[in-house]
Amino acid sequence: MSPNSQKIIACLAWAAAAAAVFSTFVAAHAQVIEPARIVASGFMPGAAPAAMPAATPAVIAPPTRPVSALPHPNAPLAASPITCSAPAELTHFDRPLPHTARRLASGEPLAIVAIGSSSTAGAGASSPDASYPSRLAVELKQRLPLQDITVLNSGVNGEETDQMVARFETGVYPAQPQLVLWQVGTNSVLRDRPLEPHSVQLQEGIDELKDTGADVVLIDPQYSPKVLAKSEAPDMVDQIALIAKEKNIDLFHRFAAMRDWHEVQHLPFDTFVSPDGLHMNDWGYSCWAKLLANGIAEAATRPVASAGASAHTAH
Repeated sequence: MSPNSQKIIACLAWAAAAAAVFSTFVAAHAQVIEPARIVASGFMPGAAPAAMPAATPAVIAPPTRPVSALPHPNAPLAASPITCSAPAELTHFDRPLPHTARRLASGEPLAIVAIGSSSTAGAGASSPDASYPSRLAVELKQRLPLQDITVLNSGVNGEETDQMVARFETGVYPAQPQLVLWQVGTNSVLRDRPLEPHSVQLQEGIDELKDTGADVVLIDPQYSPKVLAKSEAPDMVDQIALIAKEKNIDLFHRFAAMRDWHEVQHLPFDTFVSPDGLHMNDWGYSCWAKLLANGIAEAATRPVASAGASAHTAH
């Protein structure tokens, strides 16, 4: 065999070996790059990636870390966000909100005052924007986008019912609200106050608020470990419900709604209660605001005739 023939055969053998190595390399990387890209983007069959812009181009890049460190294709996906819900009977207002309804119908700005203690002020929230009054303003704007709605946060940490009533002059009346949301009762329970004086204070406060021409919605205590540790908590909840009925005003059943989260929906307390075991956290405040906004929007947009009739019986 000539020297030239030997060189040609050697070159062909080298080329074949190189092609085999290249094919093995490509096959190995094709098996790890594609699954890693899908898991990292949060992709699920039938659903678009949660945070990916619509026009984002698809680009496959080589891994920047060892293949052994890539997520396994069968690794579990992140947990889905928890749905905010509660039984309709706990969030529906039995009575319309006539003054609020007339304000909305006229197209004039609607003023809402949220008065209460620390869970109105926003204790346990990560920021003032995460308090329930702040979240309520956002939720109402989504439901009533053409309305000018202001929600004033008039919560003060540690206050009891009589202190809130004394503060109506500075914390409620100047805003001339059409709707007052009064969160009440928690601190009286925590401090073991007797129920009878509280009943008198609450009724007197409701009468004062109604005399201003505002709709009034009561909000009872939170269902949280430190409140549940007090044996008087259920009696306070019952008292507030009875007074709301006697005064012909609406009640948002916060205690029962939160109990449903825990006992029926089986959400652990740390889903909606802050680490102090008393106040709500961001998720809790946000869900409370969503449910309350639903109740307000529905009650304030019922037929005008019904709202007008109720206006004469509200005082």
